Amino acid sequence: MNIYVSNLSFNTNDAELNELFSAFGTVSSAKVITDKESGRSRGFGFVEMASEDEGKAAMLGLNNKEVEGRAMSVSVAREREERSSGGSRGGYSNNRGGGGGNRW
Repeated sequence: MNIYVSNLSFNTNDAELNELFSAFGTVSSAKVITDKESGRSRGFGFVEMASEDEGKAAMLGLNNKEVEGRAMSVSVAREREERSSGGSRGGYSNNRGGGGGNRW
């Protein structure tokens, strides 16, 4: 079962996240998401539990649990949405829709 954990302390690392969840069963993986440039925690992560029962127990036991002064939010992770690879993001466009000022 894949679990989303948010509102983590920025000091929490992968090993600490693993330790918190291992009290409820076998942790297949625990990953705190970090900023690509600074390497600093982004305050959320993902935990993969070996079974759904263990995952549910961990969610019940750890949701709103205070760790380092912050109440964690623990829920089932949703599938990552596809990002479109093309198209406009909005903003300024230099396309003025004409042929260089020619009038028809």
